[in-house]
Amino acid sequence: MQTIAQKEDWQRANQEYLLACLERMKQLLQQASDKNEMSSTAASPDMEQTLPAALDALCAWLHLSPFERDILLLCAGIELDSAFGSLCAVLQADAACNYPTFSLALAVLPQAHWSALSPQGPLRRWQLIEVETSRTLTLSPLRINERILHYLLGISYLDKQLADLFQPVAFTGPPLVPSHQKIVQELVNAWKLAEGHEQLPAIQLCGGEMLSLRNIAVVACSLLNHTVFVVSASALPTQPGELESLLHCWERETLLNNNALLLDCQFVDVADMQRESVIARVIEANKGLLIVAGSERRTGAQHFLFTFEVEKPTRDEQRATWQTVLGDQATTLSQHIEKLTAHFHLSSEAIYAVCLSARARLASEGAVTTDAIGETLWNISRRQANLHLDGLAQHIEATATWADLVLPEEQIAVLQDIMLQVRHRTRVYETWGFSSKGTRGLGISALFAGASGVGKTMAAEVLANELHLELYRIDLSAVVSKYIGETEKNLRRIFDAAEGSGVILLFDEADALFGKRSEVKDSHDRYANIEVSYLLQRMESYRGLAILTSNLKDALDNAFLRRIRFIVQLPFPDATQRAEIWRRVFPPALPTRNLDVNKLAQLNVAGGTIRNIAMSAAFIAADSDEPMSMSHILRAARHEYTKLEKSLSSMETRGWEKINAD
Repeated sequence: MQTIAQKEDWQRANQEYLLACLERMKQLLQQASDKNEMSSTAASPDMEQTLPAALDALCAWLHLSPFERDILLLCAGIELDSAFGSLCAVLQADAACNYPTFSLALAVLPQAHWSALSPQGPLRRWQLIEVETSRTLTLSPLRINERILHYLLGISYLDKQLADLFQPVAFTGPPLVPSHQKIVQELVNAWKLAEGHEQLPAIQLCGGEMLSLRNIAVVACSLLNHTVFVVSASALPTQPGELESLLHCWERETLLNNNALLLDCQFVDVADMQRESVIARVIEANKGLLIVAGSERRTGAQHFLFTFEVEKPTRDEQRATWQTVLGDQATTLSQHIEKLTAHFHLSSEAIYAVCLSARARLASEGAVTTDAIGETLWNISRRQANLHLDGLAQHIEATATWADLVLPEEQIAVLQDIMLQVRHRTRVYETWGFSSKGTRGLGISALFAGASGVGKTMAAEVLANELHLELYRIDLSAVVSKYIGETEKNLRRIFDAAEGSGVILLFDEADALFGKRSEVKDSHDRYANIEVSYLLQRMESYRGLAILTSNLKDALDNAFLRRIRFIVQLPFPDATQRAEIWRRVFPPALPTRNLDVNKLAQLNVAGGTIRNIAMSAAFIAADSDEPMSMSHILRAARHEYTKLEKSLSSMETRGWEKINAD
């Protein structure tokens, strides 16, 4: 790596060398204009630097002949020295022809050859010069490409044709973890083994964290002195002519500046055949270092891809990253680090971002306790899920507590068992070694079954609130697709986005996917079984808690139920439980008059319906500017029963008239 002083010395020497070469070219033109015999011993100046001059490097990389080199210098001279224009006019016996042409070059420059004019020759193939097409080829004005002129002067930048799409990539975050460093070394070895071949092998990095893939690419390419530029596959033109022009321009930049290309395919659907053909063409056309990065593995290109699966850091690597980024605070935060490592599976870059955010948030608060720092780190880590799951699932703000949940003791005990397994899964699986016996079935899955309104979602809220984790609801009826393979694709996106964040996934309306499917009668049944198996497989391997809800447990096949770790049957509340729900549903600030929860419990409805009735009655009371009474609840109950297409029986309102009269 050059220092700033070394770069400045090289640039100064490079410009002096270029001016000396232009002076030699000017002497050749002057000799020709004086009709003197040209000196065949005129030699180019030397570049007294370790690195070659830009002109010499360009000629070597693009294989320019001495004649083609002189044509390039002739065109550069027109831009940098006013004397060149008048010399060209004299040599062409026309004051208006103060520009170089192929005809002039063939007549004046030594070692001339006609092939230099060919479109496949390096001057035109690499667009080093531009030929005006309004005249005959040999008499058309020649002009050096602006990008090439600046390159000869030692000024490096990306060609304007590429600048809007191709962006330089810098390393971001803490040092690579050992497992990622190993991938870097294997990647470099693959390229080194292919040195001397016409085309280097394309590398494919597959993983869910794009920033991790970028950092691996940057470190690997830097070891070979290459600068990485990234381009989104979604932004590349699909028209063949535009794409070929862009790729040709990029190939020239690669040859001139040791650039490497990172093709970002993160948001490209492999089913998008037009976009996939663009990706395949980029892979085929690229001659330099190419890294294809994304979550999907690509196998359609004819060119062989070396594929590396990039996993998130191991628990030990995550722990070490937390310690590195937190620095001196790591010792006092050791218990919090263990808790963070146990519940979240974050990339190194995500850990780095969490710590930066925590420092920024706590900077204005002065002295803070260790517990406050730990709590801040936890809250920011849990919200990492929002970055990935928004748009795929509905975020539920979990505010419910055990006090809000009215269930029999048996169901409460099962829910508490679920909570303690989520809380201690890392100790049991890793510290105590259960994961060494096999990774299958380590995910914590649960089925909450029961009629609508009995508290399935509230139970999930309670778990999320108690565990201080985010809760996301996925409507399975919206995920299931009639198109083969689409359901699995939708589920994969959800699980991939949730991995590492520790969120609780609540798959609602499981009846849309599950059922008595084990007996295959047609192709639809077979694919339905595949979809169910895929969901259960991902639930079994998911590092967080995944919950299914169903109104009809009996409709689910026993073979599928056996693969779910916890099954909680939430019963329809009896009168005692309904009275307790009514007692808890009214906020303390609500003004009431003569409410009898035992009479209200006569309404044969579930907890969700009780909440709806209570809230509607509150609005009716507010409109009347009165405390809530039984009459308000009766009116609200009638509305709710109409919505449910039920009739409010006299038995359910028995004794209400006396209370209303009081």
